[in-house]
Amino acid sequence: MKSLLKISLAAIIFGISFTSCKDDDDYQTIESVDKVKIDSVKIVNDTMDVFSVQSIRTYSTYSSGCKGFYGYDYVHLSDLERDITAYQFTTNGPCTQAIYTGANQINFRPQKVGTYTFKFWNGDNSWITKTIVVE
Repeated sequence: MKSLLKISLAAIIFGISFTSCKDDDDYQTIESVDKVKIDSVKIVNDTMDVFSVQSIRTYSTYSSGCKGFYGYDYVHLSDLERDITAYQFTTNGPCTQAIYTGANQINFRPQKVGTYTFKFWNGDNSWITKTIVVE
């Protein structure tokens, strides 16, 4: 029984050692990440309850098919103030030159009552300001 186990284990190790990893070059590599201005913001309810959840949608314009949404920089300036900056990625893949608008969202779940102020980066020193009253 021990010799059968040793032979099986040796066969498995031998098989693994001759298995090659496929070098898959069919993916695109992110080459850079940069700010992208937020063109518009949609907040469905400007009043909500504490601990409830609301999706805040942002819209940005991308200049080609090699660019897309990467993420947000969501900064708590104080208990009731937030600065939000969106970022885009650029890949090294084949690009279509079509301009398109991408929609993304932040799920906001307030922890305390108050009037929250959100500033969304709109390019240069420009911001889109929105408020939500939490009761």
